[in-house]
Amino acid sequence: MTELETKFQQKLDFVKNWTGGGKKVTNDEKLTCYGLFKQATVGDVNTSRPGMLNFVDKAKWDAWKKREGMSKEAAMEEYIKEVDAQHAKYGD
Repeated sequence: MTELETKFQQKLDFVKNWTGGGKKVTNDEKLTCYGLFKQATVGDVNTSRPGMLNFVDKAKWDAWKKREGMSKEAAMEEYIKEVDAQHAKYGD
């Protein structure tokens, strides 16, 4: 595992256990992290867009699609920066 992958995994673990400040994160901020997470772990979107009435999954798909073409490494770096920014903004 590279140093970047280790840092990325540490941020994933942090987010899973983030209480307090983590509950204050907006839906848009969560979607930003989701899109970066999917791009870092899967790569470009590989599924069709969910239907019109499936609002949650459609928003997630759109957030992921915005990252299309971004390398996995760049997505990991951006994810780390985004989680750090949210942590600084909302605290523990």
